[in-house]
Amino acid sequence: MTIILITLIAAIMMGQTDEQNNRQTIVRPATQAGRFYDGNAQRLSREVDSLLAMHQTTEKAQVAALIVPHAGYYFSGSVAAAAYATLHPDKPYKRIFMLGPSHHEWLDGASVNTEADCYATPLGQVRVDRETCRKLIEADSVFAYRPEAHDREHCLEVQLPFLQRRLGDVPPIVPVIISTNDFNKLERMAEVLKPYIDDQDNLFVISSDFSHYPSYDDACKVDALTGKAVESGDVSQLIAAIRKNAKSGVRNLATSACGELAIATLLLMLDKSYEVKHLMYRNSGDVDDHDRSRVVGYHAFAVVRKDTTGFVLTAQEKKQLKEIAAASIRDALDGKPVSRSVALHADNPRLDVKCGAFVSLHRHGQLRGCIGHFGEDVSLREIVARMARAAAFDDPRFQPVRREELDAIDLELSVLTPMRRISSLDEFELHKHGIYIRKGHRSGTFLPQVADEVNWTKEEFVGHCSRDKAGLGWDGWRDAELYVYEAIVF
Repeated sequence: MTIILITLIAAIMMGQTDEQNNRQTIVRPATQAGRFYDGNAQRLSREVDSLLAMHQTTEKAQVAALIVPHAGYYFSGSVAAAAYATLHPDKPYKRIFMLGPSHHEWLDGASVNTEADCYATPLGQVRVDRETCRKLIEADSVFAYRPEAHDREHCLEVQLPFLQRRLGDVPPIVPVIISTNDFNKLERMAEVLKPYIDDQDNLFVISSDFSHYPSYDDACKVDALTGKAVESGDVSQLIAAIRKNAKSGVRNLATSACGELAIATLLLMLDKSYEVKHLMYRNSGDVDDHDRSRVVGYHAFAVVRKDTTGFVLTAQEKKQLKEIAAASIRDALDGKPVSRSVALHADNPRLDVKCGAFVSLHRHGQLRGCIGHFGEDVSLREIVARMARAAAFDDPRFQPVRREELDAIDLELSVLTPMRRISSLDEFELHKHGIYIRKGHRSGTFLPQVADEVNWTKEEFVGHCSRDKAGLGWDGWRDAELYVYEAIVF
């Protein structure tokens, strides 16, 4: 027994063991400690805490992503802190995706670190979500693992002490280094990553400095143009700004943003439900009268999910949506494509918002068909057009609508406001909110108006949805993802 205990203790002292494949834990060392940031844990903690204290914020928006610099803390630490200060320290993120440029290796794609179990800093170790790393590589060949891309790279490592001091227990990270001149590959990366950013439990950290080596005044002009483009959230504006800067003749301008590929990938993931907020700009010339003839620029941005609680439709927009629904049914009877009715009122961009909708048909007060789409992946105008056709011709409970019935049919639309995830039933209001429950591949929903038809308590409402709609059992909702939304019925 003594020999066994000694052997076990020795194994623990030598390092942890990965139980799944019985291998020694692989730690990516803190290669930049003492270079880009202080290598002493106590001094590093004090430095990061003091930088964060300069930017205490009451920001309550849901932060989906940050764009932060990766220079030495002496130069860019304050700008980086402005971004990290927007994170709620108690937010229980599931994982953090970290995207940055390769300063040493040409990859023609992206390298995901599937080998390391954790990254070390003087403040401790941060776990790597190796399973998600592997899933990225399995999803598309644009992702691979190239160890040389991570060994000496500083752009992700320097972010970790900020995460450690701001969040405390840092969730597992997904380290991704990007290097390619193929825009199609960036689009493929964004397509794979988009479901992760749409999951509100994830955070993305994009690592990039901005202008490299122009004079102070030139840097301010160049970085202002690039920063405005990033703030627009439009990747085409970012590309246009970078090209304009490159052709401007600014002396010594090596790049507008060394992490432009990572930033572009982020922007490709965003849709109208996100907003990019500029937080701070400085360049190295602002630090202690540093040499202003040759500087590097630093921006901080936060990408936040828009507050959808104020989503409304005007009387005119409701009228237009009903016209789209009616036209879609008529066009279907005439053998015309759905795109014809989708194009109606194309001059109203508010109908392009992505949300769900149900279309109900009534004839002489009796239901004649009702089908809807629950999701936020298609524009409102298209969902209404498609669901009107589905309600008229595809509801298995009824015979398809005939042309001679059209004048007697009334249309009712239920437009679902964008979903908001909740952590407790305290945030759910009966009769006002619909509930959407998701766990694994199972999901189910009750529209808000269901509560008007039954005499259920809040718990019964959710319990019935969990059991009868999602197939999770009466209490299955308790460890599932819960979302609320409202329905605009007209």
